[in-house]
Amino acid sequence: MTITTFINLPVRDLLTAAEFFRSVGFTGERPTADATALQLTLNETTQLMLHIASSFEEYTGVAVTDTTTSREVIVGLATDSRERVDDLVDRAVAAGGEALGPGRDTGPFYMRGFRDIDGHQWSFLHLAG
Repeated sequence: MTITTFINLPVRDLLTAAEFFRSVGFTGERPTADATALQLTLNETTQLMLHIASSFEEYTGVAVTDTTTSREVIVGLATDSRERVDDLVDRAVAAGGEALGPGRDTGPFYMRGFRDIDGHQWSFLHLAG
């Protein structure tokens, strides 16, 4: 059985956020019927749903987290190589994201993090085989 992951995030501007994530490697842009959210694809099992804040709040029933003062989640995604980790984070930073320091090599994994243009924290990592 295949399980698909849907990462749901509130954003300030759907089109700007979609452009940012396409720069990182997500593809497509499938808006919802009411145009309050859109879906991007990373691969066959990972989807990203971007929501305008009011839509996200309606969906969750709570206020959107202020990403300047707190974190609601850290999204971590594994890649097939250290070089891919560096490439993805470098692309995110070039598109306006914030680097969270140099890569961390702990032996079992290599990781680098960034914050996207709406302040959500992400980590790309490579697990040593």
